[in-house]
Amino acid sequence: MKNLESIRVLILSTSAGTGHVRAAEALEKAFLEDPRVGQVICVDALKFTNKIFRDFYSKLYIQLVERAPSFLGWWYRTTDEPWKTDKMRLMLDRLNTKPLIDFISRYRPQVTVCTHFLPAEIISYLISQKKIDCRLSIVVTDFHCHAMWLCRVFHRYFVANEESKIHLINLGIPKERIIFSGIPIDPIFKPSPSKIEPKKSLGFDPELPVILISAGALGVSPAEAILESLETLQMPIQIVVVCGKNPQMEEKIRTKASKLSNHTIRIYGFTDSMHKLMDAADLFIGKPGGLTASEAMAMGLPMIIISPIPGQEEFNSDYLLEKGVAIKCNEFTTLAYKVSYLLSHPQKLQQMRKNAFKHSTPKAAYKIVKILLEDELNPPEPVCLSPGQKEHA
Repeated sequence: MKNLESIRVLILSTSAGTGHVRAAEALEKAFLEDPRVGQVICVDALKFTNKIFRDFYSKLYIQLVERAPSFLGWWYRTTDEPWKTDKMRLMLDRLNTKPLIDFISRYRPQVTVCTHFLPAEIISYLISQKKIDCRLSIVVTDFHCHAMWLCRVFHRYFVANEESKIHLINLGIPKERIIFSGIPIDPIFKPSPSKIEPKKSLGFDPELPVILISAGALGVSPAEAILESLETLQMPIQIVVVCGKNPQMEEKIRTKASKLSNHTIRIYGFTDSMHKLMDAADLFIGKPGGLTASEAMAMGLPMIIISPIPGQEEFNSDYLLEKGVAIKCNEFTTLAYKVSYLLSHPQKLQQMRKNAFKHSTPKAAYKIVKILLEDELNPPEPVCLSPGQKEHA
């Protein structure tokens, strides 16, 4: 039996958006809490690439979200065909792998976990070429498993829902290597028994509903239009706007809020207190990123989906609507009406809250860590998919 205290763990994400990084950090916490683990390194894989490549992955995505969302949706759908682009992407990625190979060779991890497809496909290639010796697990951070997550060589997949597991099975991934774990989130997302104390602790009136508007960690959101719509709401509410890492948006929101008078409005930039704000909130308005939605569900927080990013967020939106966790608002002119309806029908809101808890997976990180450490007692052989296997499934 292997001494698990010697196990070295490597967690790789990328800073293309923030969800992949937050999932990696949640896994890091879970690994560090386990006394059987010797060392854990959690790092952005883009750190090992050149500036042009880093900018391509991190900055280009944000620019497309802001300026060309329709193109982003087209690209997402076009590339969502199993194995269609893996050779081209791998050829591009391999041009930037030497620093990563050198780092892995020095660290010699036994367990490697990837929360983004970029490092996953690189590690998969390196294992296939016997350039590194480690076990690769891939953690999908959305409710739909896009084709870019597919790797030829791996040890385990961890997915957000049962549907994703079925999808991978039908693409030829061995059933026993796919785990429906949910998306890993920080354990601080744990709800209080009622909304009263969380509201009081943040200085809110416990008798009035709190509406949480999130622009996401990167601050890409139509928050101004949301505020304008909520200004027409007749019932008294308290509004919190989280602007993320976007000081320009924060300044615009503060200017907008100063001209509005119907409701109490509180504004945050980037904050580490999102769990506290979700705990106090009665309703969440924002985009359905995989991590954000998973955090909201863990808090039992009903959602109103606004302007999902074409592509993965549209798939996330479909999942949340199907599970009764959220409703969607397609026009800002009807947002106040939808908020009013939910707040005036507490039984509907309560059912959405129950649905959120039912479909939440707050212990996903711990489930993943438990399985991977158990694997180390009897390490599985890697799965090696041949180039022609199930490509047209």
